[in-house]
Amino acid sequence: MTHSALQIPFQVTDWNIHSSEEHPGETGTSWWKTVQYPGLRIRQVIYSKNYKADHWCRKGHLVFCIAGAFTSEMEDGTEVILREGMSYHVSDELSSHRSHTTEGATLLIIDGDFLKS
Repeated sequence: MTHSALQIPFQVTDWNIHSSEEHPGETGTSWWKTVQYPGLRIRQVIYSKNYKADHWCRKGHLVFCIAGAFTSEMEDGTEVILREGMSYHVSDELSSHRSHTTEGATLLIIDGDFLKS
């Protein structure tokens, strides 16, 4: 498979001035601030206290926990706790996962075409 290189000139993202998009979970809420390019999405995501995703996700991500902590739950019941300074990465279609948190968390999430199987 051949991919053409995405050309992004040097730029700074000030997440403080981006507007948030609200996404209710099964419990709690997440707020997304998104920078979108063709085939690439970069988000700052904030989970409220007691947030639990309302779906199982099979999309690939690079996820870095900026603050707080959250649990990434796999459909087979395996759980991994990620705390501030930790990250995970997975390609599309290689896991069914969802997040939940008790105290809330702030994440940087990057996904896109480069994670397709």
